[in-house]
Amino acid sequence: MAPARRLSGRLHSAALALPPAVRGMMWMAGAGLTFTLLNTLMRLMSFTLDPLEIGFLRYLCGLVIVFPLMLSRGVAGLVPHSIGGQFWRGAVHTSGMLLWFTALPFIPLADNVAIGFTSPIFIMLGASLFLGERLVWARWVAAAFGFLGVLLVVAPSLSWLSGSGGGGYYQLVMLGSSPLFAASFLIVKALTRRDRAEVIVLWQSITVALFLAPFAFWNWTWPSAAQWAILFVCGILGSLGHYLSTRALRTADASATQSVKFVDLIWASLLGMAAFGEYPTNTTMLGGFVIFLSTTWIARREARLRA
Repeated sequence: MAPARRLSGRLHSAALALPPAVRGMMWMAGAGLTFTLLNTLMRLMSFTLDPLEIGFLRYLCGLVIVFPLMLSRGVAGLVPHSIGGQFWRGAVHTSGMLLWFTALPFIPLADNVAIGFTSPIFIMLGASLFLGERLVWARWVAAAFGFLGVLLVVAPSLSWLSGSGGGGYYQLVMLGSSPLFAASFLIVKALTRRDRAEVIVLWQSITVALFLAPFAFWNWTWPSAAQWAILFVCGILGSLGHYLSTRALRTADASATQSVKFVDLIWASLLGMAAFGEYPTNTTMLGGFVIFLSTTWIARREARLRA
């Protein structure tokens, strides 16, 4: 055990030596992979259960898992500095989820993730307007090239761009969730100034489950034993993903962490191929390469500036 502890200590020290922006991007990259796994499972379940019921049960299962772990630290550790801020964040996030879950069963996984890539643009703009973060031109360039990579991947297949099919409505519905999720992230960034990541994740589970409950019970279908097991896995993944993203926002500027989110498209392409038979095209590979270059460039630039 001693060598393992020494290795863990060295890795921890090496991580702390990295610039905050790079560490924030690492946290966000881990969150992206976790959320892509979560979205894959929820899309699979959306073919047999109502999507809003899935969203409610995902947060409820996450609360069942997170609450006992938090309670072991004492009741005082569960109380945030601003309960009103936590409920406001929960209401905004729930609004985005209502749109997102409505469109979930009708949109391929890669398109789902790519449309979500518009959120970083709203986050960068909002961070400058409401949080007082500097408008760093390099981060905007990285985001712009990352978004170009997204367009290379999804433009050939987006029905609302090509004018074919009936999926355009759901593409627009999911697109409408992006500014709401961006607002939720900005509220989290403000909350991290006074509350720990674990407290924010706990209260997100409480508030979102509470706000989603009426919509879930409207078309309720009792899950099977296998579906309950998957829902608990979703609860773990959701809580872990929000913890990682909250740590990212606590470590670095909100705008600094967003360019790395474009790597999520790589995870989505691989999982879409494995779970739904959605094979990546040449444009997917080209777009992924552009995304990789933009993310790598901004990470190296942030590291040089820190040094």
